[in-house]
Amino acid sequence: MTNQPTIGVLALQGDVREHLAALETSGARAIGVRRLSELESVDGLVIPGGESTTMSRLLTVFELLDPLRARLKDGLPAYGSCAGMILLASEVLDTRPDAQHLDGLDITVRRNAFGRQVDSFESDLEFTGIDGDPVRAVFIRAPWVERVGPGVEVLARVPEGPAADHIVAVRQGPVLATSFHPEVTGDRRVHQLFVDMVRGN
Repeated sequence: MTNQPTIGVLALQGDVREHLAALETSGARAIGVRRLSELESVDGLVIPGGESTTMSRLLTVFELLDPLRARLKDGLPAYGSCAGMILLASEVLDTRPDAQHLDGLDITVRRNAFGRQVDSFESDLEFTGIDGDPVRAVFIRAPWVERVGPGVEVLARVPEGPAADHIVAVRQGPVLATSFHPEVTGDRRVHQLFVDMVRGN
């Protein structure tokens, strides 16, 4: 791997273009991933926001579910935002019985924990590992983390309001996840953190 890692964005559904642009701005070569050959070519992978049950079904349709699980088990760096966090979890609450997940993080997440689309909100978060001003977080039908395993570092919690103290960002080794959508704010620090994680892996 050169100093410019190749980072894929799972391009089955969701806000793919925004993540591709954020990764490019953060110093990566960014590509969409829909095929096994593309998955095999990347140094890291972003799983974007979208609809987690739809994405899990499409992973099966495109024959990527088991290969992606295997690459994660082998240490592929990954970053999941919103639905991506749900897919990376080891346990998902309030989901459909046929939904698949990737077991990339030893966490339990609750789908749509903050409520419906009308309950979407923004908040400023102190984010461990990111210096400077708080991170502006946009939550859209977002999950939160209800349990973390012993190897999981909590990076951010909601600071105030009805959802105060709920966990919304975590890291376990080379895998990062946020409940929120940093790709929509113009603040590239979460993507920069992930690019640096891929470089250091």
